[in-house]
Amino acid sequence: MQQLVIGFLLAVLIASGAYFSHSLNRSGALAAVLVGTVIFGLGGWPWAVVLLTFFLSSSLLTRLFKKQKAPLNEKYDKGGQRDAGQVLANGGLAAIFAGLHFFLPQGAWTWAAFTASLAAVNADTWATELGVLNPSQPRLITNLKQVERGTSGGISWSGILASLAGGGLVSLVAILVKPAPVGLIFFLIISLAGLLGSLFDSLLGATLQAIFFCPHCQKETERHPFHTCGTATDQIRGISWLNNDLVNLGCSLAGALLGLLVGVLLL
Repeated sequence: MQQLVIGFLLAVLIASGAYFSHSLNRSGALAAVLVGTVIFGLGGWPWAVVLLTFFLSSSLLTRLFKKQKAPLNEKYDKGGQRDAGQVLANGGLAAIFAGLHFFLPQGAWTWAAFTASLAAVNADTWATELGVLNPSQPRLITNLKQVERGTSGGISWSGILASLAGGGLVSLVAILVKPAPVGLIFFLIISLAGLLGSLFDSLLGATLQAIFFCPHCQKETERHPFHTCGTATDQIRGISWLNNDLVNLGCSLAGALLGLLVGVLLL
Protein backbone atom coordinates (compact mmCIF):
# COMPACT_ATOMS: atom_id res chain seq x y z
CA MET A 1 0.00 0.00 0.00
CA GLN A 2 2.84 2.38 0.83
CA GLN A 3 4.42 1.81 -2.57
CA LEU A 4 1.07 2.42 -4.27
CA VAL A 5 0.64 5.74 -2.42
CA ILE A 6 4.18 6.80 -3.32
CA GLY A 7 3.48 5.78 -6.92
CA PHE A 8 0.34 7.89 -6.96
CA LEU A 9 2.16 10.94 -5.60
CA LEU A 10 4.99 10.56 -8.12
CA ALA A 11 2.48 10.13 -10.95
CA VAL A 12 0.60 13.27 -9.87
CA LEU A 13 3.86 15.23 -9.69
CA ILE A 14 5.04 14.18 -13.16
CA ALA A 15 1.61 14.52 -14.79
CA SER A 16 1.21 17.99 -13.28
CA GLY A 17 4.57 19.06 -14.67
CA ALA A 18 3.62 17.70 -18.08
CA TYR A 19 0.25 19.47 -17.93
CA PHE A 20 1.72 22.86 -17.05
CA SER A 21 4.42 22.48 -19.70
CA HIS A 22 1.65 21.73 -22.24
CA SER A 23 2.88 18.22 -23.04
CA LEU A 24 -0.45 16.83 -21.78
CA ASN A 25 -3.93 18.33 -21.76
CA ARG A 26 -6.29 17.83 -18.80
CA SER A 27 -7.61 14.43 -19.87
CA GLY A 28 -4.10 13.31 -20.77
CA ALA A 29 -2.81 14.33 -17.34
CA LEU A 30 -5.57 12.36 -15.58
CA ALA A 31 -4.84 9.30 -17.71
CA ALA A 32 -1.12 9.70 -17.00
CA VAL A 33 -1.84 9.68 -13.26
CA LEU A 34 -3.73 6.40 -13.68
CA VAL A 35 -1.05 4.75 -15.83
CA GLY A 36 1.78 6.12 -13.69
CA THR A 37 0.18 5.01 -10.42
CA VAL A 38 -0.20 1.45 -11.67
CA ILE A 39 3.32 1.25 -13.09
CA PHE A 40 5.08 3.14 -10.28
CA GLY A 41 2.97 1.61 -7.52
CA LEU A 42 2.67 -2.01 -8.64
CA GLY A 43 5.81 -2.41 -10.71
CA GLY A 44 8.37 -0.51 -8.70
CA TRP A 45 11.22 1.84 -9.57
CA PRO A 46 12.75 -0.13 -12.52
CA TRP A 47 9.37 -0.11 -14.26
CA ALA A 48 8.93 3.57 -13.47
CA VAL A 49 12.34 4.45 -14.95
CA VAL A 50 11.52 2.68 -18.24
CA LEU A 51 8.16 4.45 -18.44
CA LEU A 52 9.82 7.81 -17.78
CA THR A 53 12.42 7.09 -20.47
CA PHE A 54 9.63 6.78 -23.01
CA PHE A 55 7.63 9.74 -21.77
CA LEU A 56 10.50 12.19 -21.33
CA SER A 57 12.36 11.32 -24.55
CA SER A 58 9.22 11.42 -26.71
CA SER A 59 8.03 14.69 -25.12
CA LEU A 60 11.46 16.25 -25.62
CA LEU A 61 11.53 15.33 -29.30
CA THR A 62 8.02 16.70 -29.79
CA ARG A 63 9.20 20.03 -28.40
CA LEU A 64 12.54 20.11 -30.22
CA PHE A 65 11.03 19.57 -33.66
CA LYS A 66 7.76 21.40 -33.16
CA LYS A 67 8.57 23.98 -35.84
CA GLN A 68 9.51 21.35 -38.42
CA LYS A 69 6.24 19.53 -37.81
CA ALA A 70 4.03 22.63 -37.74
CA PRO A 71 3.22 22.54 -41.50
CA LEU A 72 2.15 18.90 -41.10
CA ASN A 73 -0.38 19.47 -38.28
CA GLU A 74 -3.18 19.55 -40.83
CA LYS A 75 -2.50 15.88 -41.56
CA TYR A 76 -2.34 14.59 -38.00
CA ASP A 77 -5.41 13.66 -36.00
CA LYS A 78 -4.16 15.52 -32.91
CA GLY A 79 -1.60 18.13 -31.97
CA GLY A 80 1.46 18.03 -29.71
CA GLN A 81 -0.54 18.00 -26.48
CA ARG A 82 -1.34 14.38 -25.67
CA ASP A 83 -4.86 13.55 -24.49
CA ALA A 84 -6.23 10.55 -22.58
CA GLY A 85 -6.65 8.51 -25.74
CA GLN A 86 -3.00 8.92 -26.69
CA VAL A 87 -1.75 8.23 -23.16
CA LEU A 88 -3.80 5.05 -22.82
CA ALA A 89 -2.95 3.88 -26.33
CA ASN A 90 0.78 4.25 -25.62
CA GLY A 91 0.92 3.25 -21.96
CA GLY A 92 -2.20 1.22 -21.24
CA LEU A 93 -0.72 -2.16 -22.13
CA ALA A 94 2.44 -1.37 -20.18
CA ALA A 95 0.27 -0.67 -17.13
CA ILE A 96 -1.52 -4.01 -17.57
CA PHE A 97 1.77 -5.91 -17.59
CA ALA A 98 2.96 -3.99 -14.52
CA GLY A 99 -0.26 -5.04 -12.79
CA LEU A 100 0.24 -8.66 -13.86
CA HIS A 101 3.76 -8.52 -12.43
CA PHE A 102 2.33 -7.57 -9.03
CA PHE A 103 0.26 -10.78 -8.98
CA LEU A 104 2.86 -12.93 -10.80
CA PRO A 105 6.19 -11.58 -9.53
CA GLN A 106 8.16 -14.61 -10.72
CA GLY A 107 7.03 -14.26 -14.33
CA ALA A 108 9.89 -12.68 -16.32
CA TRP A 109 7.58 -12.49 -19.34
CA THR A 110 5.71 -9.55 -17.79
CA TRP A 111 8.92 -7.47 -17.74
CA ALA A 112 9.81 -8.44 -21.30
CA ALA A 113 6.32 -7.63 -22.63
CA PHE A 114 6.21 -4.36 -20.67
CA THR A 115 9.58 -3.25 -22.01
CA ALA A 116 8.82 -4.28 -25.58
CA SER A 117 5.47 -2.45 -25.62
CA LEU A 118 7.17 0.79 -24.54
CA ALA A 119 10.07 0.18 -26.94
CA ALA A 120 7.53 -0.04 -29.78
CA VAL A 121 5.66 3.17 -28.94
CA ASN A 122 8.92 5.01 -28.32
CA ALA A 123 10.28 3.77 -31.65
CA ASP A 124 7.12 4.93 -33.39
CA THR A 125 7.21 8.35 -31.70
CA TRP A 126 10.88 8.87 -32.58
CA ALA A 127 10.21 7.82 -36.17
CA THR A 128 7.38 10.35 -36.42
CA GLU A 129 9.32 13.19 -34.83
CA LEU A 130 12.65 12.63 -36.63
CA GLY A 131 11.35 11.24 -39.91
CA VAL A 132 10.43 14.78 -40.99
CA LEU A 133 14.17 15.51 -41.21
CA ASN A 134 14.64 13.03 -44.05
CA PRO A 135 15.98 14.97 -47.07
CA SER A 136 13.64 13.24 -49.52
CA GLN A 137 9.92 12.50 -49.38
CA PRO A 138 8.82 9.35 -47.53
CA ARG A 139 7.53 6.27 -49.33
CA LEU A 140 4.38 4.34 -48.57
CA ILE A 141 5.25 1.11 -46.77
CA THR A 142 2.94 -0.99 -48.97
CA ASN A 143 4.15 -0.03 -52.46
CA LEU A 144 7.14 2.28 -51.83
CA LYS A 145 5.60 5.10 -53.86
CA GLN A 146 6.58 8.61 -52.77
CA VAL A 147 3.97 10.36 -50.63
CA GLU A 148 3.69 13.73 -48.88
CA ARG A 149 5.42 14.16 -45.53
CA GLY A 150 3.10 13.24 -42.69
CA THR A 151 1.12 10.72 -44.73
CA SER A 152 -0.05 7.75 -42.64
CA GLY A 153 2.01 4.72 -43.59
CA GLY A 154 4.92 6.73 -44.97
CA ILE A 155 8.41 5.52 -44.08
CA SER A 156 11.92 6.91 -44.65
CA TRP A 157 15.48 5.97 -43.79
CA SER A 158 15.63 8.74 -41.19
CA GLY A 159 12.43 7.42 -39.65
CA ILE A 160 13.67 3.82 -39.60
CA LEU A 161 16.98 4.79 -37.98
CA ALA A 162 15.14 6.97 -35.48
CA SER A 163 12.83 4.06 -34.74
CA LEU A 164 15.79 1.79 -33.99
CA ALA A 165 17.28 4.45 -31.72
CA GLY A 166 14.01 5.02 -29.86
CA GLY A 167 13.42 1.33 -29.24
CA GLY A 168 17.09 0.81 -28.43
CA LEU A 169 17.05 3.54 -25.79
CA VAL A 170 14.15 1.90 -23.91
CA SER A 171 15.83 -1.51 -24.23
CA LEU A 172 19.16 -0.17 -22.96
CA VAL A 173 17.60 1.51 -19.95
CA ALA A 174 15.67 -1.69 -19.20
CA ILE A 175 18.80 -3.84 -18.94
CA LEU A 176 20.59 -1.15 -16.90
CA VAL A 177 17.88 -0.92 -14.25
CA LYS A 178 17.04 -4.63 -14.27
CA PRO A 179 19.84 -6.74 -15.78
CA ALA A 180 18.61 -9.73 -17.77
CA PRO A 181 20.46 -13.08 -17.75
CA VAL A 182 20.82 -12.69 -21.52
CA GLY A 183 21.60 -8.98 -21.55
CA LEU A 184 22.89 -8.47 -25.10
CA ILE A 185 20.28 -10.75 -26.66
CA PHE A 186 17.55 -9.06 -24.64
CA PHE A 187 18.75 -5.64 -25.79
CA LEU A 188 18.86 -6.67 -29.46
CA ILE A 189 15.49 -8.42 -29.51
CA ILE A 190 13.62 -5.72 -27.60
CA SER A 191 15.15 -3.08 -29.88
CA LEU A 192 14.01 -5.14 -32.87
CA ALA A 193 10.55 -5.48 -31.29
CA GLY A 194 10.42 -1.70 -31.11
CA LEU A 195 11.29 -1.34 -34.79
CA LEU A 196 8.81 -4.02 -35.90
CA GLY A 197 6.06 -2.51 -33.76
CA SER A 198 6.71 0.86 -35.40
CA LEU A 199 6.60 -0.69 -38.88
CA PHE A 200 3.35 -2.46 -37.99
CA ASP A 201 1.98 0.96 -37.02
CA SER A 202 2.95 2.23 -40.49
CA LEU A 203 1.34 -0.79 -42.15
CA LEU A 204 -1.93 -0.16 -40.31
CA GLY A 205 -1.70 3.52 -41.24
CA ALA A 206 -1.32 2.66 -44.92
CA THR A 207 -4.08 0.05 -45.08
CA LEU A 208 -6.73 0.04 -42.34
CA GLN A 209 -6.57 3.41 -40.59
CA ALA A 210 -9.41 5.78 -41.43
CA ILE A 211 -8.13 8.50 -43.78
CA PHE A 212 -10.17 11.49 -44.86
CA PHE A 213 -10.04 14.14 -47.58
CA CYS A 214 -10.53 17.89 -47.33
CA PRO A 215 -12.28 19.11 -50.51
CA HIS A 216 -11.26 22.71 -49.81
CA CYS A 217 -7.53 22.09 -49.29
CA GLN A 218 -7.47 19.10 -51.65
CA LYS A 219 -5.41 17.12 -49.13
CA GLU A 220 -5.60 13.84 -47.25
CA THR A 221 -5.81 14.04 -43.47
CA GLU A 222 -6.50 12.02 -40.33
CA ARG A 223 -8.75 14.80 -39.06
CA HIS A 224 -12.50 14.25 -38.86
CA PRO A 225 -15.18 15.58 -38.90
CA PHE A 226 -13.42 18.89 -39.74
CA HIS A 227 -10.06 19.78 -41.23
CA THR A 228 -7.90 22.54 -39.73
CA CYS A 229 -9.45 24.95 -42.26
CA GLY A 230 -12.92 24.21 -40.86
CA THR A 231 -14.14 22.24 -43.89
CA ALA A 232 -15.93 18.92 -43.31
CA THR A 233 -13.77 15.96 -44.33
CA ASP A 234 -14.90 12.84 -46.22
CA GLN A 235 -13.58 9.34 -45.62
CA ILE A 236 -11.68 7.96 -48.59
CA ARG A 237 -10.23 4.71 -47.20
CA GLY A 238 -9.76 2.57 -44.14
CA ILE A 239 -12.12 1.50 -41.36
CA SER A 240 -14.16 4.39 -40.00
CA TRP A 241 -13.53 3.66 -36.31
CA LEU A 242 -9.82 2.83 -36.64
CA ASN A 243 -8.24 6.14 -35.66
CA ASN A 244 -4.63 6.97 -34.86
CA ASP A 245 -5.00 6.12 -31.16
CA LEU A 246 -6.06 2.56 -32.03
CA VAL A 247 -3.21 2.29 -34.53
CA ASN A 248 -0.81 3.29 -31.74
CA LEU A 249 -2.41 0.65 -29.53
CA GLY A 250 -1.74 -1.86 -32.29
CA CYS A 251 1.89 -0.77 -32.33
CA SER A 252 2.14 -1.30 -28.56
CA LEU A 253 0.43 -4.69 -28.84
CA ALA A 254 2.76 -5.86 -31.60
CA GLY A 255 5.78 -4.96 -29.48
CA ALA A 256 4.29 -6.62 -26.39
CA LEU A 257 3.62 -9.89 -28.25
CA LEU A 258 7.23 -10.03 -29.41
CA GLY A 259 8.28 -9.28 -25.85
CA LEU A 260 6.15 -12.16 -24.60
CA LEU A 261 8.03 -14.47 -26.95
CA VAL A 262 11.33 -13.24 -25.53
CA GLY A 263 10.11 -13.73 -21.98
CA VAL A 264 8.82 -17.23 -22.58
CA LEU A 265 11.74 -18.50 -24.66
CA LEU A 266 14.76 -16.76 -23.15
CA LEU A 267 14.08 -15.57 -19.59
